Amino acid sequence: MIDRSSETLIALRRVVHALESNAREMARVSGLTQGQLLVLLQIAQAGQGMPRDIARALGVGQATITIQIDKLEARGLVRRERMQADRRAIWVILTQAGRDLLDHIPDPLHQRFTERFATLAPWEQTLLLSMTQRLGALFDAEDAPAFPQAEGTRAEAQ
Repeated sequence: MIDRSSETLIALRRVVHALESNAREMARVSGLTQGQLLVLLQIAQAGQGMPRDIARALGVGQATITIQIDKLEARGLVRRERMQADRRAIWVILTQAGRDLLDHIPDPLHQRFTERFATLAPWEQTLLLSMTQRLGALFDAEDAPAFPQAEGTRAEAQ
């Protein structure tokens, strides 16, 4: 009989495998990294966004987001636009090419998760969040990047 810690690790490995498989499939279909896709999806969800707000929403640093936005802009998927009221502030806006790309990639795993998570009772949502945060602490992962490419962006940028 397998002990509970082993069963828990097996369940976590299955979750990690699902996340990695989804990331590989989305990258294959779109030609983007998971980080770039998450930035694109965040901009699409909000309609537009400022880099600091996108970074905050994804739980990464603004420097990471800036690198991702640069790459997305180079591919014509987003554009930057200065705000009229404050010329120092910049909006990041999804282009039609970005919308078209999002229409043709597989349904992201996090979107399916979000839809299913929303059907849970509030106490279940709180329990899952608490348990997931506790697991992060058990793995010393509190400061780990929110998405895998956050570490790789430094190498990609060089």
